Amino acid sequence: LSGYDRYRILKKAAELIETRSEEFARTITLEEGKSLAESRFEVSRAVQTLTLSGEEAKRLHGETIPFDGAPGGSGKFGFTLRVPCGIVVAISPFNFPLNLVCHKVGPALAAGNAVIVKPATDTPLSALKLTEILLEAGLPAEGIACLTGRGGEIGDVLCSDRRVRKITFTGSREIGERICRMAGIKKVTMELGSNAPVVIMPDADLEKVADAVTATGYTNAGQVCISTQRVLAANQVYGDFLDALKPKVEALVTGNPMDATTKVGPMIRERDAIRVEGWVREATATGARVVTGGQRQGAIHAPTVVADVRPDMRIFCDELFGPAVAVTRFETIDEAIALANDTIYGLAAGIFTENLEWAMRFAREVEAGSLMINWGPQWRADLMPYGGLKESGFGKEGPRYAIGEMTELKLVCFHLKG
Repeated sequence: LSGYDRYRILKKAAELIETRSEEFARTITLEEGKSLAESRFEVSRAVQTLTLSGEEAKRLHGETIPFDGAPGGSGKFGFTLRVPCGIVVAISPFNFPLNLVCHKVGPALAAGNAVIVKPATDTPLSALKLTEILLEAGLPAEGIACLTGRGGEIGDVLCSDRRVRKITFTGSREIGERICRMAGIKKVTMELGSNAPVVIMPDADLEKVADAVTATGYTNAGQVCISTQRVLAANQVYGDFLDALKPKVEALVTGNPMDATTKVGPMIRERDAIRVEGWVREATATGARVVTGGQRQGAIHAPTVVADVRPDMRIFCDELFGPAVAVTRFETIDEAIALANDTIYGLAAGIFTENLEWAMRFAREVEAGSLMINWGPQWRADLMPYGGLKESGFGKEGPRYAIGEMTELKLVCFHLKG
């Protein structure tokens, strides 16, 4: 397919999803459990992701190489070509069962590759519907396959197959590490876990901070890679921040995600809600305190704020992936940066301050792939480069950046006479 044909197919697919947006939103909510409002927003983002991918299909290009700037380069003319890498395996998570599939499939197709989609075992329906949409939009049948089933049975075979030239995976650090060991010599992008921090400096607007933590800590029941998990608050504003946060979190309505009033629905499985409940109890048993929340009913865990958390507690150290935030004190910006970096992860972080010096120190010194100034870490525009540092993974998503990782660069050099 030509670049224009790939653009046309992806644009048509985006239009078809937009036409059927309510159907897709209901499917997401029914299979994954996020609120219907959140599902509608995810569908709108998926439309944008495919549209961006289609636009990038028209922009694949190389560059000329100035060989005459090198010794012995006279009479040489060269350029690069960017070509598809081959078969791409896209392994997607449950928490964004449509848009994160689009972030893998869209760039893969835009680059001219064939793609095999392995959706999360718990949420295969959105990916299957997307596959149908792409075929309806004109993608040849050999351009995409969607395989459902258990990851250990399907994913292992796909990742170890030498015919696969690229793997793009979003999921847990443990599974990502396993995939890397199986992959062998092929291109790999890993978008793994996080326990994203937000730093509250003494000059922060606490109402804005409380709004942001509420917005970024409990979306999709906290099941977002860049969800605010660790809140690092300056001693001077620690108590006032908790006072501002508590009523906002208590106002979050839990329940049936199909109900328009529900803000926080169930977690993907009851055992995950039990795990969150256990981590909260473990923290309170060793010196932390619950400001609000802490209750569980089936797979629904109440939005929770845990204060007086120490860095050695599991709710601070590990990835919670649930509807609770852990609040910790600090004295100086040096301590805040050290606490923010006291983790194996490095996906996203945020800071609230009006002080440019503090903001720039945070941007330069905090080890994270995305750094938000005056907002929480959970913010993503689908056109931006997105990916982590340290054990949060490697490689970037975002159509323009993902395409670079799903293509190969070839050099052509003409040796001209005279």
